[in-house]
Amino acid sequence: MAVKPKRPCGKAGCRNLASGRYCAEHAHLAEVQKRERHKHYDQHKRDKQATAFYGSKEWDRLRRARMGMDHGLCQDCLQEKRITMADVVDHIKPIRWFWDMRLVVSNLRSLCHLHHNIKTAEDVRKYGR
Repeated sequence: MAVKPKRPCGKAGCRNLASGRYCAEHAHLAEVQKRERHKHYDQHKRDKQATAFYGSKEWDRLRRARMGMDHGLCQDCLQEKRITMADVVDHIKPIRWFWDMRLVVSNLRSLCHLHHNIKTAEDVRKYGR
């Protein structure tokens, strides 16, 4: 199998060759840049209340209960006559706008990753970010 040729390190002034963006000496810069990219989002845009809720024992218990009620299957796929394992429990009415419904079992349904992304895009169109 062919080996990808090395190229100059992404750090200005570095003369080393690298197989990725940075040479071994400057590899830590990739992590620093990633942290900087996410810093503003984490400080100003991430919903701290929702993040805390999704890490709670209440949510874990409720999520497991809903997944059990749906037998671990994506409910949208079942409507399309397909059997797909669910990997997400979704709030039908988003908790950002309907906080009081966050622990209501009837407001939850199990979805596969694809249908969760579709549903999230619909929520953004309907309610905004």
